[in-house]
Amino acid sequence: MNLPFTLPLATIIEWMGIPELASEHGAMIDHMLNAVHYFMLFLFVGWTAFFFYVIWRFRQKKNPKAKYHGIRSHFSTHLEIGVVIVEVMLLIGFAFPLWASRVHDFPTGGNPVVLRATGWQFGWTFQYPGQDMKFGPRSETMVEPANNIGLDWRDETARDDVVVSRTMVVPVNRPVIIQLTSLDVIHNFAMPNMRIAQDAIPGSEIPMWFTPTKTGAYDVVCGQLCGSGHYAMQAVLEVVTAEEYEEWVKMNSDTALKTNTATYEKAVEEGTLPVDKPKKGDKNYGDDHSDEGQHGGDHEESTH
Repeated sequence: MNLPFTLPLATIIEWMGIPELASEHGAMIDHMLNAVHYFMLFLFVGWTAFFFYVIWRFRQKKNPKAKYHGIRSHFSTHLEIGVVIVEVMLLIGFAFPLWASRVHDFPTGGNPVVLRATGWQFGWTFQYPGQDMKFGPRSETMVEPANNIGLDWRDETARDDVVVSRTMVVPVNRPVIIQLTSLDVIHNFAMPNMRIAQDAIPGSEIPMWFTPTKTGAYDVVCGQLCGSGHYAMQAVLEVVTAEEYEEWVKMNSDTALKTNTATYEKAVEEGTLPVDKPKKGDKNYGDDHSDEGQHGGDHEESTH
C-alpha cells in the first residue's frame, strides 16, 4: 500500500538509529513513524515556546496583582481541537489502513513461501515443507531433544520436511507467509528490518507475512519478556537469491528424507516405533488406568 504523498525531510527516524529497511511494506510504516515524530516535534517546540511565553507574559513584575478570572481567549481550546484532528487523521489515514493491509491482504499471487515458526524457551525452530510441498504432521509422542517440535516422521509427508533452528532462509522479492506458534509461553516473533512482529501463542497458529527486498542477514528477536533466557532468544533471517533458496531447500530436504527414512525403517525393524497414547475422547482412552480402577474396586470391597 502506497502513500498519496512523500513526507519531506523523511530522515528523522534514521537519525534515531532505526534498523535498515529491507521489506516492501516497511516504507509505509517508516512514513507513518516519520509523520508521528514530526508531529511530536512540532508539539514539543510549540508547547515549549508557549510555556516560556506564559512565564514571560505573566511575570510578577508585569502583573503584580493576580487576575483571578484567568484567560478569556479560546485559543488554547482551538489548539487542543486541532491536535485531536491531526491525531484522528493519523489513525484513519495511516494506522488503520496499514493494519488492515497487514491483517487482510495476504498475498495470493507471486508464489509465496509458506513455513512454520515455533517459539520455545529460548529459541526458534523453523519447518519448511519438503519437495512434496506438504507439511508433515506433528505429534506429542515424537517430541524429544533432537525433535522439539515433534515432527512425526512416521508419516511419509513429514520425512522430507526441512527443520532448522535459529536460522530462517527465504528468497528475495518473494512473499513469505509464516505460520507462528509457541511450545510453552507467549513469545513475540520480531524482525526489525522487516518492520513486522507478531505474538506466538501456545495452542494457536497465527499467520504473518512480508516480502523481503534486500539480500543479507538480519536479526530475529523475541519482543516479549518470556523468562530468564529471553535475552538469548535470537535467530538469523537470511535473505538469498531465488536460485540459492531452491538449492538450499533441495539439499536440506534430500538430507532430511534420507535421515528420517532410515530412522523409520530402523524403528520398524527393531519394533521400537513410537505409539501414540490414547487421548481423552478416544475409544481406548482410560485403558491404561484399568488396573488402577480394578484395584480401586478391590479396595472398595474390602472396606465393606
